Amino acid sequence: MIDKNLKIKANARVTRPSKRLNGGLIVIGISGAVIGGLYAVATPFVLPAFRKICLPYVPATTRQVKNVFKMLHSAGKTCGTLVDLGSGDGRIVIEAAKCGFQATGYELNPWLVWYSRLTARLQGLHSRANFQRRDLWKVDLSRFESTVVFGVPSMMPKLRGKLREELCADGVVIACRFPFPDVEPVKSIDEGVDTVWLYCKKQLGKSVRNEQSVDSSEEKNS
Repeated sequence: MIDKNLKIKANARVTRPSKRLNGGLIVIGISGAVIGGLYAVATPFVLPAFRKICLPYVPATTRQVKNVFKMLHSAGKTCGTLVDLGSGDGRIVIEAAKCGFQATGYELNPWLVWYSRLTARLQGLHSRANFQRRDLWKVDLSRFESTVVFGVPSMMPKLRGKLREELCADGVVIACRFPFPDVEPVKSIDEGVDTVWLYCKKQLGKSVRNEQSVDSSEEKNS
């Protein structure tokens, strides 16, 4: 009898740690799944910070959206093809589709691309609002008549060169939040972060500094 009781107690002692171990493994598994999920969701938002030229996701305000289309209308662009470089949650492209444009959004963040596609479909605009996960530096922009960009200062000089080469002859560019440096815009409206600037292909080929240097040299010669 004593031997049997000792065996039962010994077996109980052996099984108890295994239950604790299983519970620990479950907790570790759940924690790993949560961390993995957070990593999968957060990575597309964090990665831009490690790129050479960072274009962070900052949603356009209602006022900024209104200013974009006010400027397009003033430039005579009320329809045709439009592209939003770094389209974020798709609000510019979707508004363009509502206005009659055939609009495309290029965005690297897959979550934002999927969200934009879903929003366009739910609003019945998916035939006019197209979203693609593409690098804006690797796409051909020559087929678009209107280009919209909510840029950052570090990208504007390089983007100017790309647009100068690829923009169609009668194409226009709407820059939001930050202008192209050393380039005189056709016009601008509003102020602060709500400012938008209008450029055409001809303007992008000119430099304010070069024009000033030419003017000063002409004055010296005269």
